Amino acid sequence: MHFLAALGNNPKMRSVLCLFEGVATGAADGWYRMKDKPASTLLHLGPGLANGLANIHNAKRASSGMVNVIGEHSVSHLKYDPPLTSDIEGLARPLSHWVRRAESADTIGWDAAQAAAKASGHPGQIATLILPGDTSWQQADAAPMLPPPVAAHRKAPGAARIEHIARVLRSGEPTLIILANKATRGAALEKAGRVAAATSAKLGSQFFTARIERGAGRVPIARIPYAVAQATAFLKDYRHVITVETKEPVAFFAYPDKPSLLKAEGTLVHALVEEDEDSELAFDMLLQALDATGTTPLVQPRIETPVPKGALNPASIAQALAAALPEHCIVVDESLTTGRESMSLTMGALPHDLINNMGGSIGYATPVATGAALACPDRRVFCMVGDGSAMYTIQSLWTQARENLNVTTIIFANNSYAILKAEYANMGAGEPGERALSMIDIDKPRIDWLAMAKSMGVPGIAVETAESFHKAMVDSTREPGPCLIEVRL
Repeated sequence: MHFLAALGNNPKMRSVLCLFEGVATGAADGWYRMKDKPASTLLHLGPGLANGLANIHNAKRASSGMVNVIGEHSVSHLKYDPPLTSDIEGLARPLSHWVRRAESADTIGWDAAQAAAKASGHPGQIATLILPGDTSWQQADAAPMLPPPVAAHRKAPGAARIEHIARVLRSGEPTLIILANKATRGAALEKAGRVAAATSAKLGSQFFTARIERGAGRVPIARIPYAVAQATAFLKDYRHVITVETKEPVAFFAYPDKPSLLKAEGTLVHALVEEDEDSELAFDMLLQALDATGTTPLVQPRIETPVPKGALNPASIAQALAAALPEHCIVVDESLTTGRESMSLTMGALPHDLINNMGGSIGYATPVATGAALACPDRRVFCMVGDGSAMYTIQSLWTQARENLNVTTIIFANNSYAILKAEYANMGAGEPGERALSMIDIDKPRIDWLAMAKSMGVPGIAVETAESFHKAMVDSTREPGPCLIEVRL
């Protein structure tokens, strides 16, 4: 409570209320992905941290920086083992890069500055600061001492590694350069496009990427498919895979009689940029080694997509999206099965940013969209999410209404955990019986999404055709604030 009072007295900090800790941690992730600067969460003891851990996991896998401040009982009270007592350090460590417990009021300033510095590095890190109650209410004896500010530093790759990659590219053998993290946007992406134009290499990304700048006028990146059969087919002809701020592609799950590593046998994997290194600098060095500094990158041409008509299906949904996306919008994608065509069919849409779930823990999209909208209030955010996933963190709508955020939440309502049905088939577990199917269907009772949105102050509309879906998306951009579109499938 003392920390909350201090927040209220600091005009330089903005406080945003979320109704569930998983929304707060997901929103902090979304903020970082658009700002490249960490936000902080304030969570309530160990159980509050536990409620937020799923989206902390997603943020860690996306290399997002975040400072989590965890309230704790006062030191004198802990010995009585009150109900909320837990091993906060034990909960935090697996998903944190840095954990510290503030020992006194005099150390809090130093500790908080250290947490912010850790979270601000490259790649971003999860910093957890545990704040016992008495360290908040005690009087500090002296002015707080702060460590000197540390500028975020990205390492340069070694010259020998650059020359090795240049030799690989000069060989002319089929090569795929897999981009991730900072390499999928900005100057790094443009320079990667120049390397690809100067050689026979292709640019690709993992199926899930933290943030990609894409659309007309930007360097296009091919996406490695999700399913093992399609992914291995995509990769089978490459002799070399070059990784940039990522590792070689692996299957999302293990399947009977299917490989975990997706590359073909004999394909060689080479690291160009490690996760803590500077991709833009690496591509500068590589262009010089290739004598290709003057090369112009190939960019994606604009593709005017006509408004689709008729039934809603993955293709018509993607076409409606491509036709409706306004310039420089942000798309947060957790659509799983329904949105599987969206990436390929929106390549030539107006320039936009795409955010994916790197960690695989569902319930990330609506919180991340909330954080992205807080970070970029002048840009419309489209949040595409399945109905099963949306139910994990639907409280995000309330925060969006409270903050008047420009978020269009698109609920694909197929009344089922359709991704689990697909995985059931992929696992070869046989035909699911009625009891098994009842565990992955959510139609009894059917969720009333429009009533849900209305209850949290967000206007909603339901659509059942491709043209009405397109119209609802366009209409959502004409007024500020949040809205919800239920796509009835």
